Formats: sequence, structure tokens, C-alpha cells
Amino acid sequence: MLLQVDGLRKTFGRRVAVDGVGFTVDLGEIVGFLGPNGAGKTTTMRMIAGYLEPDEGGVRIFNIDVATERQRAQERVGYLPEGAPLYGEMTPWSFLRFVAEVRGMSREASRHAVRRAAQDARLGDSIDRPIETLSKGYRRRVGLAAALLHDPMLLVLDEPTDGLDPNQRHAVRDLIRKLGEERGLIISTHSLEEVEAVCTRAIVIDRGRIVADKTPQALIDQYGGLEQAFAALTRQEERA
Repeated sequence: MLLQVDGLRKTFGRRVAVDGVGFTVDLGEIVGFLGPNGAGKTTTMRMIAGYLEPDEGGVRIFNIDVATERQRAQERVGYLPEGAPLYGEMTPWSFLRFVAEVRGMSREASRHAVRRAAQDARLGDSIDRPIETLSKGYRRRVGLAAALLHDPMLLVLDEPTDGLDPNQRHAVRDLIRKLGEERGLIISTHSLEEVEAVCTRAIVIDRGRIVADKTPQALIDQYGGLEQAFAALTRQEERA
């Protein structure tokens, strides 16, 4: 099993952000992580990536416990946070070389890793242009290349197409499909169209709890469409 999430719980003061979340992801799966704002998606993803400690529960990546072997686990996961920080004066090439050095790669290994990640993220001729001159779509690709740099088998992508124009979204979705052929992916998104287009599973979270974990087609069949499913599932507790 690539990823195993068991009973994650996280509170901030008196607010419960994540309440008993658990699921698994295997290679070849692209999991759409859906929910309204404040549902607990980003908090859950941060705990999976090892950037936030859970109050309860645990995460294992290839059976490596993120809490007790954080560095080993993080070597196997690539995390693209929403609004990932970049250095505008650097080129993608120099930025990715910097990230490789921070990860402790040798000069030769970093050159190879940067070339591969840039190719996987389809940076093309933008590799030698200052990041601040690139479109938002290409800046998002630079962040994705940084997440891919160490060739992780699990990718955790928080709103990877947020704010992109239709052409840019289409290109990133094609890239996600290709990456999902050999890896496991978790994608947080507000776009139900994106879930239907690229995801093999949809996990819906509401008020910190998972309320559905099915294929997009199963949700469509049950509720008559993804919009109808999302509306119904994220009102469940109000009806109870």
C-alpha cells in the first residue's frame, strides 16, 4: 500500500479541523479531495506530507510512519501547497538546482533530477527565463517540478489548477493524468469538472469528516451529477 491514513484528528483551539479522517491510496490512483472551504482538506494534506503534526491518528507512506521517520517518509512524497513560494528573480533551472542542493543531492544527481523534473512538468523553453516573467500556469509548473524533483511515488497537490485559464488548466490536467500512470496522487480541488476529467476516486470531506469515498461515476449515478452529489453530501450534518 502506497499511503495509509488512519484516524487523523487536528484541532486549532476549540475548532475541530479534521475529525477521524482515514483512507488509503495505491499506485495508479488519482484521488480528488473535495469539500467546501474550511472542510479540512488542506490541514489533512499537510499532515500527510509531514508538515503538520496530528493530534491523533497517523500516516504511513510505503509503511513508513511519518511521525517517527519523517525524513524517510518525506523522501517518498512530493507536496505542492497552494501558493507555493517561488523566487521570482531566479530561473526555473536555478530554482530547481537550489531545491536539489537543499535536499542534499550531489552536483551530478541534481543536474539529472532537474532535467527529468523539468521534462515531467513540461517547462520547455521557460526553463531559462526569470520566474517573475512567467505566466501563472508556468509558475505552477515550476512548483510542480520542485515537488517532482526527488522522483516521489506519492504526489499531494493542493489546488494545482487554481487561477489558471482554460488552456493552462487543460495542460495541467493532461500532465496529472500522465503522472498518475505510475504514481499515486491526491488532488485538492474545487473543480468538479476536474474530478470527473482526471480522478479515479473522489473523497468528499465536510466539517473535518469524510462523507463519501467513491468513483466519480458512482457519485454521478447515485446523485444525478457531481454538483448534486457535492451539494447533498456537504449538507448531511445539517439534515441530521
